[in-house]
Amino acid sequence: MPRIAIVGSCITRDLWPIRGGGAEALLYVSRTSLPSLLSSRVEGFRPSETLPADLHRNEHNALVADVRKTALSTLLAWRPTHIIFDFIDERFDLLAIGSSLVSNSGEMIRSGYRTQPVLEKVRTISRLSDTCDRIWQAAAVEFAALIRATPLAHAQLILHSARWAESKRLADGRIAPIDRVEVTSGQPVVIADYNAVLARQEAAFESLLPVAKIDAGAFRLADAEHRWGESPFHYVPEYYDEVRRQLTALGLADAFSAPLAEPSAPAA
Repeated sequence: MPRIAIVGSCITRDLWPIRGGGAEALLYVSRTSLPSLLSSRVEGFRPSETLPADLHRNEHNALVADVRKTALSTLLAWRPTHIIFDFIDERFDLLAIGSSLVSNSGEMIRSGYRTQPVLEKVRTISRLSDTCDRIWQAAAVEFAALIRATPLAHAQLILHSARWAESKRLADGRIAPIDRVEVTSGQPVVIADYNAVLARQEAAFESLLPVAKIDAGAFRLADAEHRWGESPFHYVPEYYDEVRRQLTALGLADAFSAPLAEPSAPAA
């Protein structure tokens, strides 16, 4: 039975709860960034004993892991047979706190932790800046070296090629453009800018590591009725089915407990 780790976002994790079953057998590392994953922990951070604000347990766990830098040791201890990467969560700005970097995720903002003294005085590094690009590229080189030097070298590496959809399918089947998008509340952004970041990141990652690439771009259409709400990376069911078919072709059929859906036509 494969032991699968996801270092990425809901676009990969949702294959299981939405289209495949068996999500309890996964290790899911999310709401982080390669630079943050490899960074030193934030000293003096004190997570709440109760869930802050409206965060769910899994959201809070991911946030705390990003600040305390426990995700990497958890990944190594998991000894995965397969690691699936996607970079959709690489949309958030980074926060520089002394020698540490953390992801300024929606969960970080909602949690209220930015009011803690250790997190009040930080430097924000824009995701779209050249500085962030350089930091990410350097982290990718370091991460590739870590994989080669640890038991992770024995895992099959899979890159789930990720882009934000520019159109959505409405409940009545009509296709409409996605007009306003925000990374964090109140900050409208341009989809093409973030897709360009993803393209650069994927090209760098593929140049550093031997990865099997899966790409369901022909089905990349947002679902206005998605269970998690409308978003450029909350896709129609056909998208997840196509990704699952490609994972099955890579030998991961046993990772899913539900039957594979019949092939359907590409998104309109």
